[in-house]
Amino acid sequence: MALRACGFVIFRCLAQLPPPDNIEFLLLQTSYGEHHWTPPKGHVDPGEDDLTTALRETQEEAGLGKDHLRVVDGFLQRLHYQVRGKDKEVVYWLAELRNPNTQVILSDEHQDYRWAKLEEACKLAQYQDLQDTLTAAQRYLETNRKH
Repeated sequence: MALRACGFVIFRCLAQLPPPDNIEFLLLQTSYGEHHWTPPKGHVDPGEDDLTTALRETQEEAGLGKDHLRVVDGFLQRLHYQVRGKDKEVVYWLAELRNPNTQVILSDEHQDYRWAKLEEACKLAQYQDLQDTLTAAQRYLETNRKH
């Protein structure tokens, strides 16, 4: 059975810049392994639905709860890759940080975080499928939202 994880691509809109330059994505740097950068995500607990997992993991890893986020309808990305020889699926929703100044509070799983515009976020992300997900999120926001 494939490992399954769920999380959010979290963005904020900065008031002082015009769209689309006002969109920044949140990436967390792991405190283990290769110290890669990723949106908040984690494994599904038994009996837990995917969206509940995404909310729980975002609260645990970034200190951002359901009240801090506005989930964007119509955007869902599924990534499939291998981790140590096992299939893994990651499901990402898109969520806006309601107050762009809300403080991120990291857990022990991460050592740093960064708000980054798309180009920098893709450089940090390293993995092509995550870069594609961030690019798709940016395009979705530019096409479907008024900032």
